[in-house]
Amino acid sequence: MSRIVYLNGEWLPEEDAKVSIFDRGFLFADAIYEVTGVVGGKLIEYPGHAARLVRSTAELGIECPVSAEEMLEIHREIVRRNSVDEGLIYLQISRGAADRDFSFPKNAKPTLTLFTQKKAVLDNPKVATGLSVALVPDLRWGRRDIKTVQLLYPSMAKMQAASTGADDAWLVEDGFVTEASSATAHIITKDGTLVTRHLSHEILHGITRASVLDIAKAAGISYEERPFTPQEAYDAAEAFVSSATSFVLPVTAIDGKPVGNGKPGETTLRLRELYIRDKIANAI
Repeated sequence: MSRIVYLNGEWLPEEDAKVSIFDRGFLFADAIYEVTGVVGGKLIEYPGHAARLVRSTAELGIECPVSAEEMLEIHREIVRRNSVDEGLIYLQISRGAADRDFSFPKNAKPTLTLFTQKKAVLDNPKVATGLSVALVPDLRWGRRDIKTVQLLYPSMAKMQAASTGADDAWLVEDGFVTEASSATAHIITKDGTLVTRHLSHEILHGITRASVLDIAKAAGISYEERPFTPQEAYDAAEAFVSSATSFVLPVTAIDGKPVGNGKPGETTLRLRELYIRDKIANAI
């Protein structure tokens, strides 16, 4: 059976869901998106994703077509209709359909879509081996704090990394790591300090990132929010990424060089365990 998707107030089989060729999400990437994890049929960190959705739409001047209460119910209903025990919900809101023009249309009706992916987010095989990443120049636009669908360059960066045999890319700008292609980049120094880039327009304000820092503080793990260089990453004792799709995932090689002893780090795995325990307990 095909998935049941949500499109502008309707529940449809995925093959029947159609969006106009004049939709500005298609023509201009004039749209934002969010991804929410599902474990045990419940939503992981939904309030944070809902809050960031409000921020992103406000930054682009797109009006969300449903209320906060309706949006939560749509998320719960799509889980029910697709019998998702574990996986992801992807949401996208575009400015809507209008004749092609660089200027924003005044009366376009936003297009709201949601679909699910069933996926083993807990038993990720990369937890045991860690990811390998390659450093790639960051050539994205300057408002990465808005979670837009402008994902072509991150896709190209990931493919460039794959061509070297790596699993993913870490992006570098002005001599510092910004983030991964679709996740937050973190290192742990040899003295045990967690380092992750500070919030700004240069990176997405990760929901998982914020939770990881809260969990680190509660666990007595010191951290610094600042840029770090590729050399610091090479020299780190551990490294990891965080995101809604992977939670906390070890990085064990950068540009073919092992991170630490080349195995998933003890602190990284502890943070993953604490994150999963906390967020499953508080899923809604």
